[in-house]
Amino acid sequence: MTATHHPSDQTLLRYAAGNLPAGPALVVAAHVGGCPACRRKVANFEAVGGAFLARLEPEELSPGALNRALAKLETDDQKISVGATRPGDASMGGIVLPRVLSHCGIGPWRSVGPGVKLSRITVPYAPEANVILLKVKANKHMPAHGHSDLEVTQVLSGSFSDGGNRYIPGDFVEGDNETDHSPIIGSEGECISLAAIEGRIHFRGFIGRLLQPFVGI
Repeated sequence: MTATHHPSDQTLLRYAAGNLPAGPALVVAAHVGGCPACRRKVANFEAVGGAFLARLEPEELSPGALNRALAKLETDDQKISVGATRPGDASMGGIVLPRVLSHCGIGPWRSVGPGVKLSRITVPYAPEANVILLKVKANKHMPAHGHSDLEVTQVLSGSFSDGGNRYIPGDFVEGDNETDHSPIIGSEGECISLAAIEGRIHFRGFIGRLLQPFVGI
């Protein structure tokens, strides 16, 4: 399916510049790998950034700069490249996962509420990143909640509706501290999404507050 919802230009620019936190960058990479339009935007942003760098006047390197650069290159070899984000061999429960997850630890599904299961993703170069796979049964109304910071989601299978929009496989959703929503899963089957959450989720209502300790985010 062709995605109809994409990362904002600002988010893609931050991704191209390497300024996104590791968790959101992983989810953006999953989207970019399957979206030619966003892949072209990222390439354009990178080209513009390269052109600006080429115009800078050279400066003398500080002591140890070469060693620091080489050390960073070794770290970056483990990170995500756009070319490695096409769907790969990784799968979970019959769902083909984005290839970016092949470098990550994928935890088992565990129930965090009626009809809701969660799998934690461990990002090897950023173990503090809060990345999850979320599986929710059909027709489920998720508890109303808000966020203290950035939240990005890539739909992998199924669908959900939120704020008058319907999100299907390939779609990307982003929210921030002004987002307050209660997604509803589609009737065609369970929905599996990849999400990265910066900060905390703030659940509304009694049921949501009961879920908070189990979700742990």
